Amino acid sequence: MSEAPTASEALDAIRAEIDAIDDAMQDLLIRRAQIVHRLSQSGSKPAGTVLRPGREAMILRRLLARHEGPLPRTALVRLWRELFASSIAQQASFSIALPPDATLARQAAEHFGPATPQRQHPSQQAALAALSAREATIAVLPWPRESDDTEEEWWANFDPSHLSVIARLPFFSEREPAMEAAVIGLQPADPSGHDATLSRIELPGEASRSALAAASGGGRLLAIRREHGVTQALIETNGPAPAGAVILGSYAIPERGANP
Repeated sequence: MSEAPTASEALDAIRAEIDAIDDAMQDLLIRRAQIVHRLSQSGSKPAGTVLRPGREAMILRRLLARHEGPLPRTALVRLWRELFASSIAQQASFSIALPPDATLARQAAEHFGPATPQRQHPSQQAALAALSAREATIAVLPWPRESDDTEEEWWANFDPSHLSVIARLPFFSEREPAMEAAVIGLQPADPSGHDATLSRIELPGEASRSALAAASGGGRLLAIRREHGVTQALIETNGPAPAGAVILGSYAIPERGANP
């Protein structure tokens, strides 16, 4: 009759099992990186930035839907976000322009990876100018809100002819985040299958909230700006923009809420 394993032997067996899993995971990561490299060399991807926020959102939604066990969903998302950052770095140079905001810089690092180069600019408009000059791949700005500070109203003069809002950060959070951010790119985002549209409407005079709500086509009023006899409003809609609106971009609707 064999003797029961000692505590030390049981621990060694568990560690050996973990080591075997780690080796298998590393083998898969190596294989994944090889496939990414093959894809980048194939010329089959659309022209433009290597960033595909819609595709990333689709992957994360699928993984979150099938996830189970004690590993927190937040940890799952962080692991895959690092994989996405690594895949982007494999394919092209990638950098971020942003205003001087430590919280915003941390949020950008959490989403795009801490190794992704960041450059802070004197203001939000300066960060957008750097992106327009192709000194950066994307810009990350505070998500718009109503404020008396005109510096925060980057959306009011946003030129969608060569810039586009492509993501709203964080993509995943167990609770409503204290701060959100907008990712701006030079090309529109690819669709994720569950997207929102950000647009700007203008009404003459001191338009009321009820008038803006009526013009929003059922969208959510995110911010309002009144200046020079014109009222501007920033609208988020799940689907098409309201008639006559200036479309600033579209993005995957973020995932919110605890594990069901």
